[in-house]
Amino acid sequence: MGNPEINYEQLPRNSILCVDIKSFFASVEAVDRGLDPLQVHLAVVGDKEREGSVILAASPPLKKEYSIGTGNRLYEVPRVPEIMIVDARMELYLGISMEITRLFNNFVPLDAIHVYSIDESWLKLDGTERLFGKKMEVAEMIRDLIREKFGLYCSMGVGPNMFLAKVAMDIEGKKKGLVEWTYEDVPTKLWPVEIGECWGIGRRLKRAFNKIGVTTVGDLAVLPLDYLERKYGIMGSQLYYHAHGVDLSRVEGHYDEWPQSLGRGITLFSDYNNLEEIKTVVFELSDEVARRCRLRGLVGKTVSLGVGYSRQELAGGFHAQRSLNTYTNLTGEVYETCLGILEENYGNEAVRKVSVSLGNFSGAKVRQLNLFDDEQLKEMSINQTRDYIQEKYGFRALFYGRSLKEGSILERIRTTIGGHKT
Repeated sequence: MGNPEINYEQLPRNSILCVDIKSFFASVEAVDRGLDPLQVHLAVVGDKEREGSVILAASPPLKKEYSIGTGNRLYEVPRVPEIMIVDARMELYLGISMEITRLFNNFVPLDAIHVYSIDESWLKLDGTERLFGKKMEVAEMIRDLIREKFGLYCSMGVGPNMFLAKVAMDIEGKKKGLVEWTYEDVPTKLWPVEIGECWGIGRRLKRAFNKIGVTTVGDLAVLPLDYLERKYGIMGSQLYYHAHGVDLSRVEGHYDEWPQSLGRGITLFSDYNNLEEIKTVVFELSDEVARRCRLRGLVGKTVSLGVGYSRQELAGGFHAQRSLNTYTNLTGEVYETCLGILEENYGNEAVRKVSVSLGNFSGAKVRQLNLFDDEQLKEMSINQTRDYIQEKYGFRALFYGRSLKEGSILERIRTTIGGHKT
């Protein structure tokens, strides 16, 4: 059975802009110090006091002249006067990111902005022509305003869909600043791209494709669709159509009244082998997630627990969820549910990552109370009192005794964002 013929004339031709702020963390730190992000040698690390700390961002000159980039370790950075090393300030970066999203909102509605990460977004520019001009003119206006208002440089790609806009930005936009790819460019621009450089294809998938002689996106494009679907399922279909520049996903903003879920995860500084210490981590993450839900007036019915094992283990870990009969935002109920998931899935492996989330939300007013359950009412009162005291006097003013045990990560949870100092 042959591959389906793709009729590009029948595909949507939207005006999608993909924006990526260059070396975002490092650039924000440079601008905050009155320096040019494209001239300074600057590295942002998780913790300057730890030689093994990961480089979270490096300025372009540091990458080019010293080959130091994201993922390197602090001990690999040469100790020379021109290189500046700073601790990450996630609160600052989040604030700037939100301001940039507000800038986007001056050109398109919120539901036409898809925030992909703290430094990257897609914008659907369709309909902006009457107010701001053609799509490339709008892109230039946005680029210039980001430079003028925030002192930051960005890479941009424009395409008829999200995939082509993203790959155009990654492959060509990071060199030229602003580029446009169309369906007509697929054979000459997309197909020559090295398979591992294409968005959506990680290292493992790259190795698997290389083993069968697939080294470019063009090689992937000629593989039989039924083969890809048999081997990779629905992802195989996506790989095939992406290789032809086809993407029917829509730009959708994430600005609903309630989020789908609230969660918190952490990468531990060392492997955890002791079950009680692992339970302490799960408890403190459960407490943090429940606290955030209470502060936002949300209750959820679906609890998720993710555990990532050490690299020394053969298995990678697990992620599982459990639905409750009633809505909750109580620490104890979230924790007990996580314990049940842990007991079902954990087999004494060394643990390096843990995440907890609560989802399937409704407003807190719909919480179903058992009026005869004194323990539930007691926990509600304790949670509310502790939340009040911590909000007023800080988290150290009142916390659970479990956080005094070995393995506690309370300090890191409450003093970091994304695992890094605020």
